[in-house]
Amino acid sequence: MTNVSATTSYNPILPLVGRILIGLIFLVAGVRKVMGFAGTVAYLTKLGFPAPEVMAVIAIIIEIGGSMLLIVGWRARWAAWLLVLFVVVAAFAAHRFWELADPGQFNNQMNHFLKNLSLVGGLLYVATFGPGSASVDKS
Repeated sequence: MTNVSATTSYNPILPLVGRILIGLIFLVAGVRKVMGFAGTVAYLTKLGFPAPEVMAVIAIIIEIGGSMLLIVGWRARWAAWLLVLFVVVAAFAAHRFWELADPGQFNNQMNHFLKNLSLVGGLLYVATFGPGSASVDKS
């Protein structure tokens, strides 16, 4: 049996596909925030964020900028950590399922919360192991 190192035993395209799939949710969400900026501000106001207009712009920059960095693999570890922070804040601010009495809303928000935790898991892999060789950083 041969001993193949972890760096040569995987298809280098798979981390790229993973980065694209993780980044896509942020890219689409950021573009949708731009397209419906007033609605984004209203939602952030409802959630109780201070300076909701500024927070909306920050969210757009993080989502679009972070997703593009992640997808192309430039400063991907840094982008992954930024997106981890963003997702954790979003999960606890927008998906507080534990506060809901209606079973339908409870389940829906719990699913969104768990989806966010799953995104954090994927982002932690990128932050830990880097973007892979099919990236600008090639690390």
